[in-house]
Amino acid sequence: MIGHLQGEVIFSDGVEAVVLTNSGIGYQVYITQVLPEGRHTSIFISHVIREASEELYGFKTIREKKMFELLTSVKGVGPKSAFSLVGAVGVDQIINSILFDDKKTLTKAPGIGGKAAAQMVLDLQGKISRIKMYSNKSMGIQEMPGVVPVSVEGLIEEAEDNTTVNNQDLIIKDAIMACKELGFKEEKIIPLAQKILATNEITKPEQLVHLVLKEV
Repeated sequence: MIGHLQGEVIFSDGVEAVVLTNSGIGYQVYITQVLPEGRHTSIFISHVIREASEELYGFKTIREKKMFELLTSVKGVGPKSAFSLVGAVGVDQIINSILFDDKKTLTKAPGIGGKAAAQMVLDLQGKISRIKMYSNKSMGIQEMPGVVPVSVEGLIEEAEDNTTVNNQDLIIKDAIMACKELGFKEEKIIPLAQKILATNEITKPEQLVHLVLKEV
C-alpha cells in the first residue's frame, strides 16, 4: 500500500497531479490543491484498491488522510464522496458537524445526501474526536535540488516578482476568455479567479479554469 509520495510535480490542474519519483515512475494522484509544476512535493496518500481499479488520493496532512479513511468506513460513503467532503468542508468542520449533529453542513459536498450524512453521524460520533490526535502539519512544496533561493539577491527577487505579476495577468486573462466561451459572465469569474490565484500557485490558465469551474 502506498501511504506517502515524494517527487517532482510534472502535471497538476487542481483535480489531479502526476508526481515523478526518483525511481522514474510517475504516480497519478487525485488532489484538490494545485501543485507547482517542476517543483518537489511531499504528500500523504490513501491508496484505494477495488476489484477493477486502484486510485491514489493525495492530502497535505496526515490528519486529512485519516479523516478521509474514517469517512470511507461509513456505509454508503465512497472514496470520491469522502474526498470531496474533506476538500469542500475541511477536517475541523467535519468533526464539529458530526459531534453536533449538523447534517446540513455535511451535505455541502457533492455526492453526500441526507441519508449518508445521517449515517456518518450515527457511525462516527464516538470515533471522530480521535482524528485530532493526528498532526495537521503539512510537509509542503520543496525547492528542486540546485535551485538558488530568490532572496539571495534583491535584483533577482524584484525581477522574478515582476515576472510573476505579468504571468498572472496573462493566466487570468486567458482563463477568463475560456470561461466566457463556456457561457460564464466576466464579472462573476474575475473575483473567483483572483481569490484562487491568491491561495494557489497557478502556472497555467487551464489550472485556473478547472478551479474556477469548481466554484461557479
